Formats: sequence, structure tokens, C-alpha cells
Amino acid sequence: MKILISACLLGENCKYNGGNNQNPELLRLLSGHTLIPVCPEILGGLPVPRVPAEIVNGVVVNRENRSVDELFRLGAEKALEIAEKKKPDLIILQSRSPSCGAKEIYDGTFSGKLIPGQGVFAELASCSGFHVMDVEDAIANRLEELEPDLNTEVYKS
Repeated sequence: MKILISACLLGENCKYNGGNNQNPELLRLLSGHTLIPVCPEILGGLPVPRVPAEIVNGVVVNRENRSVDELFRLGAEKALEIAEKKKPDLIILQSRSPSCGAKEIYDGTFSGKLIPGQGVFAELASCSGFHVMDVEDAIANRLEELEPDLNTEVYKS
């Protein structure tokens, strides 16, 4: 199976704080699948590290109250172009991210409160017809039950 995935989940240090969200259980479950890592925020030109951002009234704003919406949307468009070119069977995204949150995001108050919703790229990919899944759901659904490819391959964008 071909899976487009948030690059931070594979250990790429592209989070706002310079870290990653590598998940050993997820890596085990993805063994044997073709992986296409993307980080919409990096694709949009945001630096690592960067000031945390959340969606406020539909606009991505950082904790310093500066709009970073244009860069988030540019990155989402570039990530969608990769998805359209590579045609993944599934897209697995990092939970709660203003780019990749697939089912819930932070509420825009920078207080840690979650609300139902999608990040910019998650929403764009879903609306474009891709099967988008939150990483926590992917782990809970035990992806190893899916038919793997013969070899795990990671594309570099």
C-alpha cells in the first residue's frame, strides 16, 4: 500500500519545536508499505523551530498573534500536489496539528484545549477525495492487517 504520511511521524525533525513525533508502534505497523513523507509546514517555507500556531476563526495565527496563514496554505497546496502526483491509497497525519490534524485541532487560544476540526492540509486532502486518517486511528485500526508491498520504501520529496 502507498501511504503519504506526516514526515514528523517518521522521525524527521520538522515540528514547531525542532523535534519529531516518531512512533515506534506506527513504524512497525507501516513496515512493508511504501511511504511518502511530507511536512506541509516545511513545504510552505516555515522554519524549524518556529513559533507555535493554531487556527483562529479559520486563519492560522502564531502565538505572537501574527498570521502565518499564507505559508500554511501554500504548504498545504504543495503537499496536495505531491499527493496528486504519487496517488497514495491512504494519508496518515499527525494529530491536532494546524496543518495535519485530521479530526481535531487546538481551539486557537493556545491553552491546549481541543475542538473537532481539521488542519489546513488535512481538510484540503479530504475535500480532494483522499482517504485521510489520524495517526492515533491508524494505530488503533492496526494497519498491519492491510496488504503490504514486498519492501518498505520511503520516497524523498
